[in-house]
Amino acid sequence: MEGLVRCSANYVPLTPISFLERSALVYGDQTSVVYGNIKYTWRETLIRCTKLASAITQFAICYGDVVAALIPNIPAMYELHFAVPMAGAVLCAFNIRLDSAMLSVLLKHSKAKVIFVDYQFLDVVHGALHILSKSSSSLPQIILVLDEQSIPVGSEMSPSRNLEYENLLAAGNPEFEIRRPKDELDPIALNYTSGTTSSPKGVVYSHRGAYLNSLATVLVNEMLSRPVYLWIVPMFHCNGWCFTWGVAAQGGTNICLRNVIAKDIFSSIAEHKVTHMSGAPAVLNMIINSPVDEKKPLPNKVVVVTGGAPPPPQVIFKMEELGFAVIHGYGLTETYGPATVCVWKPEWDALPPNERTKIKARQGVLHTGLEEVDIKDPGTMKSVPADGKTMGEVMIRGNTVMNGYLRDQKATEEAFKDGWFHSGDLGVKYPDGYIELKDRSKDIIISGGENISTIEVESVIFSHPAVLDAAVVGRPDDHWGETPCAFIKLKDGCVNVTDADIINFCRDHLPHYMAPRSVVFVDLPKTSTGKTQKFILREKAKAMGSLIHKKPSKL
Repeated sequence: MEGLVRCSANYVPLTPISFLERSALVYGDQTSVVYGNIKYTWRETLIRCTKLASAITQFAICYGDVVAALIPNIPAMYELHFAVPMAGAVLCAFNIRLDSAMLSVLLKHSKAKVIFVDYQFLDVVHGALHILSKSSSSLPQIILVLDEQSIPVGSEMSPSRNLEYENLLAAGNPEFEIRRPKDELDPIALNYTSGTTSSPKGVVYSHRGAYLNSLATVLVNEMLSRPVYLWIVPMFHCNGWCFTWGVAAQGGTNICLRNVIAKDIFSSIAEHKVTHMSGAPAVLNMIINSPVDEKKPLPNKVVVVTGGAPPPPQVIFKMEELGFAVIHGYGLTETYGPATVCVWKPEWDALPPNERTKIKARQGVLHTGLEEVDIKDPGTMKSVPADGKTMGEVMIRGNTVMNGYLRDQKATEEAFKDGWFHSGDLGVKYPDGYIELKDRSKDIIISGGENISTIEVESVIFSHPAVLDAAVVGRPDDHWGETPCAFIKLKDGCVNVTDADIINFCRDHLPHYMAPRSVVFVDLPKTSTGKTQKFILREKAKAMGSLIHKKPSKL
C-alpha cells in the first residue's frame, strides 16, 4: 500500500528495558524491591541499573557478550536482569546448585566475560576457574556480591582481590546512554536447561520474546497494576518465568527471599500482603505439609502459578484449602517458561472438588504470546484426535519460543523440525482444545505392550495419606520388559507403611498393569527448581536388576 513507512516514529525494537523506564516514570516513588530492611523505589532501581550497566561496560563488554551470575533471589539478581541488557550484553543466570566442575563447563561454553557471584558461592566459582584455567587463558572477571543481612555477625568476609558489587555500582554513571537492542531478535538472556533428562543445553532468548512472554505471564497470573510478588521461583530459572520483567511492567513490588522455606513464605505473605507468587509443585507440597505453627492465615487472596512439573491434583486441592488461588501453567526453558495455562471456565465451578482439581491439573491452552500449541504424531506431523486418549507429542510455535541452542546447530534444527518446536513431552488433547501432559517421551513406561503414564501413577500415589513425595520410573522386568518402580518419601511418623501397602493402594485405584511392582522408600533427587531427576532414578532402577518376583516384598 502506498504512503506507508517504517521509521523510528512507528517502530522501536521490543525490549523489557522499557518496562523499567516506564515504571520509574509512572510509579517512581512506589516500592520496587524489598529485601529485609532494604527497600528501593522504581526511580531508584532505574538509577541503580543504569549505573550498573555503565560499570559493566568498563570490562570491554560489547554487544552480545555474555555476563554471568551465580546469585539467589536477592536485589542484585533482580537488578542484573535489567542492567546487563542495558549494557548491550546477554545475561546468563546459572543454577546456584551447580558444582565447580559443571560450572566450569558452562562458563567455557557460554564464554562469559564477567561473573557476578554471591558470597555463598565464591568457593564454587574459584573452583570452576581453577579447572577452566587448565584449558583456557581467558577467565571471566569476578564481581563479588556481599549480603550484610545474611553474612554471619563477626565474619571477615571482604572483597579481598575481587571487585565488589555495591562499590562497582557506585562508580557507575547515572547518565549512561542505555545500549538498546539493534534488532528485537537480538539475544537478551542465555539459560541452561536443568539437565533432568540429558546434558544441559544453552537456550537463547531474544528481547522480543522476553517482552512478549513477560506480558503473557502478567495476564496468566491475573496481575493488575502494583502487584506484590513474592520471589519463590528462582530468578535463574527461565529468568524467573519472566516475572523479573513482568512485575516491572505492572509497577509491582518484588519481595526477595534468599531461602525458600515455608515459615518465611507465610511470614512474608503476612508482613507484605503478598498478592502473587509462583513455584514448582514441590514448593507447594512443602507449604501444605509445613508444621501447623508455621502456617499463618492469608491476609488477602494470593494467586499462585505452579508449573515446572505436573502438579498432583491433591496438592492443588490442599493449597486451595489454605486459601491460595492456584493457576497451573506448563512450559519449558525453550519457551521462556510458561507456554500454556489452564484457563478456568465458570461451568466447572459446579463440579465436585476432586473433579475440579483434576481439570486444574491439566496443562490447558496456549497463552496470549504464542501462535499455536498442538498434540501431534511426530512421524506424520498430523494432529492426534481430540479425544483425551490418543497420545502424541506436545508441539509449539510462536514468538515466545527460543532463538535456538547456543553453538549447537544440529540440536536446534532437530528441535525446530517441520516448523514446530518439539517439546519431547507426550500428552493428549480434549475436545475443548485443552491439553494434558502424560509423560516425557523418555519417561513413558512400555509394559507388555501397554503405555503407562508415570504422571498418572504418581498422582494416585500422592493421594495416599502417608506419602510426601513420589516419582515413578521403569524397572527392567524379565516377563513384561519393564514395570513401574515407585520411589517414595514418606511423611514424618509414617514409618510403618510398607511397599505392599503402596502397591495394594495403587491397585485399588488403577488398572493392575499400571500399579508399581516395586517400591523404594528414599529421598528423591531434585534440581534446584523442584524437578525430580528421573534420570538418576532410572539408573537406580536399572541397577536393581530385572524384577523376577511378582509378589510385593519390603525393599
